[in-house]
Amino acid sequence: MSTTIPRRAATGRPPRRLLLNLVALVTVAVSAFPVYWMVITALKPTADIQSDTPSFLPLHPTAAHFRTAVHAEGFGTFWRNSLTVTLGAVLMSLVVALLAAFAVGRMRWRGRRAFLLLVFTAQMAPWEALLIPMYVIARDTDMLDQLPMLTLVYFMTTLPFTIVTLRGFLAAIPVELEEAARVDGCTRPQAFRRVTFPLLAPGLLSTSLFGFITAWNEFAFANTLIVKNQDARTLPVWLSSFSNVFGTDWGATMAASSLFMLPVLLVFLVLQNRVTTGMTAGAVKG
Repeated sequence: MSTTIPRRAATGRPPRRLLLNLVALVTVAVSAFPVYWMVITALKPTADIQSDTPSFLPLHPTAAHFRTAVHAEGFGTFWRNSLTVTLGAVLMSLVVALLAAFAVGRMRWRGRRAFLLLVFTAQMAPWEALLIPMYVIARDTDMLDQLPMLTLVYFMTTLPFTIVTLRGFLAAIPVELEEAARVDGCTRPQAFRRVTFPLLAPGLLSTSLFGFITAWNEFAFANTLIVKNQDARTLPVWLSSFSNVFGTDWGATMAASSLFMLPVLLVFLVLQNRVTTGMTAGAVKG
């Protein structure tokens, strides 16, 4: 006997999946519209930008604003500064957080719970509250206008999240894998390096992605700790150079913002795919 599944009445409520898809589309549109407006503004001539009637498409696209941004004074220097402090902070936080996560997740020692509590507290604390203390420390140690100081600050701000995230990934890896490797003759560091470390690839990529985006986009500390040495500025501070007493060059500002967004976008697209494949591979490794 065949059975038939009754169809949903045409006059009933829309299916739940359709409603969720609609909400997702609206969320994506609202989130992506500012980025879209930034890019098309960078492509518009100045006359179209200052027009009273906004246009949602660049009717007469131009690359003049991008040329203005690229040929701005110190463009290459500020890119190098941002890359230096960002990569330095990310690498330092990954190394320190990896050791801390292993100590917390695989070892038992006095003060471990207190250490975790301090890490969670540091992660929840608003970093903007540390602007003045950091400025005083940098001033008293003669570290103002120094990129190493800025790198240390970014390292400090990304470290708690990195420790918590890597600890979660490490907890998901069975400790029996390391024990089996030690039975086969590996020392504890060798077991971690050969067995656990490859399975931590998704966590390392996720935390490095977060650290890169956080340090690359940071403005408040860079604007506070870099006071006199303008050659030590980073890209977020450089973007403010397109505003002066005569007004704001919105075309050049939007072009510079678009160029500023490209590295983060590329890193996100590359690492997102590798994080997904890494999780799948790590789930079947033995």
